[in-house]
Amino acid sequence: MASVIVANAFFLSNSFAYHDMTRSRLQGTPRRPIQLTKVATARFGANTIKTIFLKPNMALNHYKDHVHMVPDIDLGQMLEDGYVFRQNFHIRSYEVGSNQTVAIETLTNIFQEAIINHVKAVGEWDHGLGLTREMCKKNLIWVMAKLQLVVDRYPIWSDVIQVDIRNGAYGKIGMVSNGTFCDAKTGDILIKASCLWLMMNEETRKLSKFPDEVHNELDKHFTDTTPPMSRKWSTRDKSNVDYVRKGLTPIWSDLDINQHVNNAKYIGWILESVPYTIVENYELASLNLEYCRECRKEDMLRSHTYVIGTGKDNLGDRDRIDCEHSLQLEIGGGMIMKGWTTWRQKKWK
Repeated sequence: MASVIVANAFFLSNSFAYHDMTRSRLQGTPRRPIQLTKVATARFGANTIKTIFLKPNMALNHYKDHVHMVPDIDLGQMLEDGYVFRQNFHIRSYEVGSNQTVAIETLTNIFQEAIINHVKAVGEWDHGLGLTREMCKKNLIWVMAKLQLVVDRYPIWSDVIQVDIRNGAYGKIGMVSNGTFCDAKTGDILIKASCLWLMMNEETRKLSKFPDEVHNELDKHFTDTTPPMSRKWSTRDKSNVDYVRKGLTPIWSDLDINQHVNNAKYIGWILESVPYTIVENYELASLNLEYCRECRKEDMLRSHTYVIGTGKDNLGDRDRIDCEHSLQLEIGGGMIMKGWTTWRQKKWK
């Protein structure tokens, strides 16, 4: 019995070697010797079963003359005397949509990830989403108050984008983060982003002033930044909304480690009420969001979209379309978020 188990274990553990050897024959490449390494033994009663495995190499990168499919992890680096953090991100297949370009929610997540990694890189990070040591002592967390994205061109699958992050003070109440997304190969600027962070007490869920202790931690890493552009609602009747999507509810996977809905999820919700004619014929060129209050897992929402300056019958005939958006509670109508988007015609469909 023990010999049968040993044979089965040997066959299964060397399946990669068998397929590599077969692939080499089909491709006409020289067959190379297979080196096996013993990695474990297990004892069952009086019998000892020896398991033999291949030397641990990734199957896609088993031979040096094969294409390297799995790149090294980019942890980022500090530039310009420590005021700029740069990190490369590789666009994966699961990060693109049906039109092969990256979704706007993914760009928001990449932006936030680079900002958090900046705090890590300067040595002030303690844990969580960019929390410093003094923030942890005072039970404070970051919350996004405003977000602005301007897209010149969307990355596509397999692109490598280079993200530069600069952080700066916003008076005595918050921090501004600016991001520049470039094509890592050509250096062309693809996207510009800016966001405003405020502080909230994790227990009371109320906004807090920027404590001097936290400001002293981060001030030496701050540089000049440009806050997100402020927008104003149009003077129309707010109850006259063209497109509404009701019954939106967070699910467990929408929550981040601060126990409220992830910033990028709001974008998906406001796009739920955008007319399909716009989504089909246009792409999002710019986005401005103002987060009014946090959304919790028990909230039920409705999304509103108002198309500015055009009738419903000629949505597909304009070079540019501007929209206003609001995300509200189903019960009570409290404002969760308001926003503005600009859409341009797709170059290809």
